[in-house]
This record gives sequence, structure tokens and C-alpha cells, in this order.
Amino acid sequence: MTDLVALKAANATRWENAKLTRNFAGIAKALVASKVRYKAVEAMTGVPWWVIAVIHQRESSQNWQRSLAQGDPWNRVSTHVPKGRGPFNSWEEAAVDALVNCGPYLARKKDWSLGGALANLELYNGAGYVNRGKPSPYLWAGTNQYTTGKFVADGVYDPTHIDQQPGCAGLLMAMMTIDPTITFTGITPPKTTPIPTEKPVAPSVTNPAKGSIGAFIANIFARLFRRK
Repeated sequence: MTDLVALKAANATRWENAKLTRNFAGIAKALVASKVRYKAVEAMTGVPWWVIAVIHQRESSQNWQRSLAQGDPWNRVSTHVPKGRGPFNSWEEAAVDALVNCGPYLARKKDWSLGGALANLELYNGAGYVNRGKPSPYLWAGTNQYTTGKFVADGVYDPTHIDQQPGCAGLLMAMMTIDPTITFTGITPPKTTPIPTEKPVAPSVTNPAKGSIGAFIANIFARLFRRK
């Protein structure tokens, strides 16, 4: 069983000490440029768009023909873990399935603070690294918080392998320099448009103010006309 409190604290500390060792600027720019599509999935799942974006990069190099779950084509039944998902009608449909119906069920998560978001991202890839007491390259590849070690296949760990993919934490650092709205405070509530109210009609001869002399006279005329 993963100690979630300890994992959140460890990753928060790593974040505070992390420095990029590779240039992620180009990838970060491409991810931010697709914010609208990621926000659409955020609206359906509650998972922050920037989390979805870095997972998309990590799982399939932002390939829109590949599933967010494991990088398999979303128009076929998946063969990698999670197996047996799909086929789907769109990238978005597959992404919602990955976040809602597949472990670690990110759509159920409520903590998107610094430690919470990083822990959620790490566990999306599994608890293999934390169980070995190692920083996860899924998060930290491309930063000074990672050196070697990677699962090169499902359940197969190579301690000498160096992960060449960009880690999610490093990607977020690069994305934050482009889009300052990315924060570890959860999803920004949607802006609501106030319901317009009827503008009050200015008093006039035909619409006198209540209690005025005009209203009194109008009332007299109304009674006279009703008598006819």
C-alpha cells in the first residue's frame, strides 16, 4: 500500500529543488496550444487540463490518434495495460474513459495541490518507483531529480536505463512559463454571467411613480372610466 501522504511530501520537496536539465520549451508550447481540447476533457472529468496535457505527451508524444490511457490507438481494443479498452469514436471519448474508468481514477481525485497533483500523476503510471524508493522518471526525467532506472516494459525494471522522454514535472515547469494560469490550486471555477434584470422604467405620465400625485390622479381617472 502506497503511503500517499509521504509521496505527496516527497514530490513537493523534489519540485522545490528541481531544475530542468533538458529544453522542454517546444513541447510545452505545443501542449499549451492545444489547451482548448484539453479543457473540453477537463469539463467532463474534473481533471485539470494541464494534467491531461502532460499525460498525453508522456503516453503518446501528443499523438491525437493514440489513447490517453496507454498510448494504444483509440479506434481499436487496447493491448497494453489497461487492456481491453475501446474502440472509441474520438480521442476525447478515449481520454474520458481513461480518467473515469481506469486506475488510478483521476476523475475521482479532489486534491490538485502541488503534492497532490504530482502524486496523482505518478500513480497514473503506477507505484513501481515509489515502492522502490526511487524518483519516478514519469515525473522527473529531464530534471536534476532523476538519474537512472526505468520500467522498460510492464513489470520489467531496468536500473541502468535512462528515460529519454520528458517527465511530467519538467513539462509543467516549462508550461508555466508560457501560461501563468496553470497553478496547483485546483480547477478555476468557470466564470458565470449574471442573469440580466429588467431595467426599471422611468416614471412618466403613463407610468407615474407609486405614491406620487401623478399616481393619485391616474387612479381617479381609472375609476371614472370604469364607471362608464
